[in-house]
Amino acid sequence: MYPGFLELDFGPASFENALFHILPVPLEKSVSYGSGTANGPQAILQASLQLEAFDGQEIPAESGIHTHPPLKCGADNVHDDLEVISVEVRKILDNLGVPIILGGEHTVTLGALQAFVERNEGIGVVQFDAHCDLRDSYENNPLSHACVMRRAHEMDLPVMQIGIRSLSQPEEVFRRKNSIPCLDAETIYREGIPDEVLPPGFPEKIYITFDVDCLDPSIMPATGTPEPGGLGWYQAIDLLGKVATGRNICGFDVVELAPSEGLHAADFTAAKLVYTLIGIISRSRSV
Repeated sequence: MYPGFLELDFGPASFENALFHILPVPLEKSVSYGSGTANGPQAILQASLQLEAFDGQEIPAESGIHTHPPLKCGADNVHDDLEVISVEVRKILDNLGVPIILGGEHTVTLGALQAFVERNEGIGVVQFDAHCDLRDSYENNPLSHACVMRRAHEMDLPVMQIGIRSLSQPEEVFRRKNSIPCLDAETIYREGIPDEVLPPGFPEKIYITFDVDCLDPSIMPATGTPEPGGLGWYQAIDLLGKVATGRNICGFDVVELAPSEGLHAADFTAAKLVYTLIGIISRSRSV
């Protein structure tokens, strides 16, 4: 049973009246190390019941949150699963809502991006991640979670990478050759967070994809490929705030949570990340 996001404090807003639309997508088809991402959406929703509706500044849930039923991801061809995601995201966008996809593996991002591209939204993609995900194919699968940003690049979407600390040599070559802007984890550690995070000319409309392994394993151990040296909680929130400044976040996803028994703090951290982003968006639209 999937509860509604924050439903103990706020009854679900109707589809028509909600600004924020939570879309659980328990897709798990290409994990290559630790498994369990299919259980991520339910764990985030369950943990959200323990959140405070007041986030320290306001009550973002008052803008209306509608939690959709989980999407069925049982197609033999992952293209079909991505089309299902895209159709649902288009419905949300047609209703002037903000789609929030809960993964599931990182491949779910492509379904959401497909909807934005088909609507000619002109977005840029801001990726928070430990890994580049710029492989052309991984384990003979071009739609692997390790290839998501390569496919996004092929959609002609500007991409900004934040928190990267693990990549293959071909990915590094591809990133340099295509001048993909980045703010890697080591740079943040050595130089701090710059005043301007996004490069000049980056689109005003942005989609944020947040792989939870961007966070350090000390606060996010429940993920398939944890990498040491990740972002701390306040570093991540500071970066998200600066990314949002002067821009319109049109949608986002939080992916790759692999819940582990006894580590419910990780589930809560992912849920709080979702609500923190909802708060950032809510405040940016009230300015």
